[in-house]
Amino acid sequence: MSDAAAPCILVFDSGVGGLSVARCIHETLPGAELVYLADNAGFPYGDQSEPVVIERCTGLIRRALEEVPCDVVVVACNTASTVVLPRLRAMIDVPVVGVVPAIKPAAGRTLNGRIGVLATPATVRRPYLDRLVDEFAGDCQVVRVGHPALVSWAEQLVRGVPVPESDLKEVLAPLQSSGVDTVVLGCTHYPLLREALKAVLPDVRHWVDSGDAIARRVLFLLGEAGRDREALAESHRPEPVRAVLLSGAVPIGLTGFMASLGLGVQRIHERWGGLADPVRATGST
Repeated sequence: MSDAAAPCILVFDSGVGGLSVARCIHETLPGAELVYLADNAGFPYGDQSEPVVIERCTGLIRRALEEVPCDVVVVACNTASTVVLPRLRAMIDVPVVGVVPAIKPAAGRTLNGRIGVLATPATVRRPYLDRLVDEFAGDCQVVRVGHPALVSWAEQLVRGVPVPESDLKEVLAPLQSSGVDTVVLGCTHYPLLREALKAVLPDVRHWVDSGDAIARRVLFLLGEAGRDREALAESHRPEPVRAVLLSGAVPIGLTGFMASLGLGVQRIHERWGGLADPVRATGST
């Protein structure tokens, strides 16, 4: 546990998607500090092999904890969570929280039994998603959509580039034609696209992501460690993000974008961590 009066939570992602989770954590625990760590030099992780993802994630997180001791680590990246958690938990003595597509709550909310899953192509293909669907939504019609452009569009929001509506309609056409009433946002980037998604699919009643559940889990872990929950609920941090650590360059517009999410930043470090850009696997998505 860190020595600071307020607990500190490390939120990790390959890009800006984890900011959607950081926002939920801040809204639930406004008395906590955040460190945001992004391996944007290795973005997108769907293009990387599993060994590369594991080595980059664990190396960056371990170094970040050496520099800024934190009380909880949140791996706010679906791709990384599927491969890195066992190794990471064996390496560090800080509690680790991962991301799981919110299939179970979606199955509990749907009224017509038709669920859409928006995820990255890598997540859509992984057997763990099959297991989640079989376990929690076996009696539902589940329509999966994995498209690489969604993550890129979310990243471009930082620079103020709007989501191309016509292209988004094409991507979401399978969900439109299937009449889903509930959509799982199976990538942490996608809550950043929520308003654009709602505009294209106005008949969807429930948009479900994992951000609030992660925030509640972090609050539980801090309570287990003896932290005062009432104190954590007191908002007194106009700049809750102690540091942003980026393995690549600072995206244009990042500070303003984070401020729009209620995540004021104290300092930003670019090209942090000493990792070169990875060699990308040919033909992967």
